[in-house]
Amino acid sequence: MNAVLEIGQEEFDAQAVQAKGLVLVDFSAPWCGPCRRMEPELEAAAAELGDQVKVIKVNIDESPEIAMRYGVQGIPNLTFLKNGQVVDVQVGAIPKATIIARAKRNL
Repeated sequence: MNAVLEIGQEEFDAQAVQAKGLVLVDFSAPWCGPCRRMEPELEAAAAELGDQVKVIKVNIDESPEIAMRYGVQGIPNLTFLKNGQVVDVQVGAIPKATIIARAKRNL
């Protein structure tokens, strides 16, 4: 089972905005090279973080409304939500260790 939950427009509010605790939203697209290279790093970070952080992937081509709502202008874009509020944003590919460090900093 994947540690990263892929969701669309219909599930976003329930899975991300209304969730308690820290949620990491990965805004990406299948055609994005850096996004594809970061996928294993994100999966590994999600597995290591376990229940501490909910990790969600949003395809910006399939859910452009969500991307616009959060001002996503470049991908990959990692947006950290805590109890529904944006607390941190990282644009660009980063390694697993950095994903984990940023998540822990925002817990």
